[in-house]
Amino acid sequence: MNILDSVKKRFFRYVQVDTQSADDSDTFPTTLKQLDFAAKLADECKSIGLAGAECDENGYVYAYLPSNLKTDAPAIGFIAHIDTSPDCSGANVTPRVTENYGGGDIRLNNNVTISPDEFPSLKEYAGQDIITASGDTLLGADDKAGVAEILTAMEYLAENPDIPHRKICVGFTPDEEVGHGADRFDIGRFGAAFAYTIDGGQVGELESENFNAARATVNITGKSVHPGTAKGVMVNAGLVAAELVSRMPENEIPAATEGYEGFYHLTDLTGSVEHARVVLLIRDFDAEGFKARKTFIEKTAAELNGKYNGALSLDLRDQYYNMASPLDEHPHVIDIAYKAVEEAGVKPIRKPIRGGTDGSRLCYMGLPCPNIFTGGHNAHGPYEYIPLQSMGKAVEVILNICKSSQ
Repeated sequence: MNILDSVKKRFFRYVQVDTQSADDSDTFPTTLKQLDFAAKLADECKSIGLAGAECDENGYVYAYLPSNLKTDAPAIGFIAHIDTSPDCSGANVTPRVTENYGGGDIRLNNNVTISPDEFPSLKEYAGQDIITASGDTLLGADDKAGVAEILTAMEYLAENPDIPHRKICVGFTPDEEVGHGADRFDIGRFGAAFAYTIDGGQVGELESENFNAARATVNITGKSVHPGTAKGVMVNAGLVAAELVSRMPENEIPAATEGYEGFYHLTDLTGSVEHARVVLLIRDFDAEGFKARKTFIEKTAAELNGKYNGALSLDLRDQYYNMASPLDEHPHVIDIAYKAVEEAGVKPIRKPIRGGTDGSRLCYMGLPCPNIFTGGHNAHGPYEYIPLQSMGKAVEVILNICKSSQ
């Protein structure tokens, strides 16, 4: 089995299936196309020799490779999500490869070019094979690369039963991109003592910290009257929404922050005189900073409500929390992954996730679950790319973890 060929074929096959999740759906999973894809993955798990493979009614896939050790060792798990982001189309994805990348621009179409001047990380992969989409869609490496890497590693172990390994549990989740990936995940059914999400970025990344996250939805009800006789009567909901957004600190947005800096992120703004809607994501690594940001939103909405006679309705909900605290109680889980990355000939990169992962929720549900790289870059948009060789390294890391004895 050639690992690079295998992971590439799998990945190409997966990204051509549209599994985009939806923010405002009231179903679970949020799109039926995820359920269809999950059922096919369960069948594939069976075909490569995994036991107990099944897709449940919620779109979760569970399977495992039995241990071949003579002594007991805690079962480990690997998890990836099957949905792609609602931020960019995932339909009719056309994957392509720039083989032996020469270090210059990669032109995807007349409007989209991935340039090392804009994305300096691209320079690190000269001589490698760069996988992109066509410029019209996202690629879907977040997180179909993780799915492909996990199943390629499992197939390799199934075909090489002489390699010693403990019980390995595999799980695939829907709706991670809309914050619901772990909502109905059954840890007992999964069966692992600890696990790893394969859902990170550049080769070498190992992450055990992530944002605390909340979502604020503000609905604004205006009062529409004829503009010629509106003085003292009209409440323009669209203008109120603009005023709300203008109160957000201009240097605390994603485009102005990095590292451990938190932010407010406007994701949706619609409005007319009669009604407007504002959706803001709130992110902060620090628990007190997270609390302060939510308080700021609440106070701002309250002030505007006083000014506009109760026109605003705020729905503020926590989404997930920083997994650093629960993982501090299980340092060996990080140690195993760190060693596995080193054994793959890759320098481990410890950095916080400026986003979320199923692992953050799972940690608080009782399953220690840090995050490991897939190799992908520029997720959620047409500039997304992933080096094939990075995917190969991710498979190697998974295999190294499976063979660990701790």
